[in-house]
Amino acid sequence: MIAVDGKTVRGAKDETGKAPHLVAVLAHGIGAVLGQVAVNAKSNEIPAVRDLLKAFADLAGAVITIDALHTQHDTAKAILARQADYVMTVKGNMPTLYRQLKKLPRAAVPAVSSVSTDHGRRARRTIKAALAPAWIEFHGAAQVAQLRRTVTKKGKKTVEVVYLITSSSDAGPATLAGWTRGHWHIENKLHWVRDVTYQEDNSLVRTGNAPRVMATLRSLAISLLRLEGHGNIAAANRHHARDPQRTLKLLQTA
Repeated sequence: MIAVDGKTVRGAKDETGKAPHLVAVLAHGIGAVLGQVAVNAKSNEIPAVRDLLKAFADLAGAVITIDALHTQHDTAKAILARQADYVMTVKGNMPTLYRQLKKLPRAAVPAVSSVSTDHGRRARRTIKAALAPAWIEFHGAAQVAQLRRTVTKKGKKTVEVVYLITSSSDAGPATLAGWTRGHWHIENKLHWVRDVTYQEDNSLVRTGNAPRVMATLRSLAISLLRLEGHGNIAAANRHHARDPQRTLKLLQTA
């Protein structure tokens, strides 16, 4: 499972107010960064993601989770060309597809639910998945799904409905829900850590490629610590700071 998402290095704005934007690929679960590219200043994430995926020699059997911005025919083609599958979120940027998925009859479709509790909140996720109808004209689409998230925190309930499309014909509803939830590892295990633990947005490094290099080094540090088994990166940093030999050993055995 591989998550793809972008992040702006907000603290590195130049004199025109523009900041470097990077796209990363992260392995679900272990939280290791597999690759990263900078988005061209005159472009956006969409072509950058396709270029990043092309850099991998072998993606056969992988499943790529990606957010609604990248729910594009050409991105789906690029993923399938690498012998991988995709799970994409469908929102308003694909209005026709969104309307089609929203109107699909689901009364007879079995629902699969799961409940989790953490950080003082209770979340119920209910998913209904079905084979993609022939008239859904999206490249490689095998299944479509509706995912409903009901979150209760301090007595307040919020409901969010998300539509999914995937090229995987074998994944069951529970698996699709797990893949979608796992996509957020890239936010929680990478972007949040770079912002909070490494204070990326407060960095004064702004010249040339230096912000991109520093972001890459932060991602590398996070990945090495994750692979060593550390769940709390801040605590892992303190552990290694107490003895430089620990860091040297980590680098030698990585």
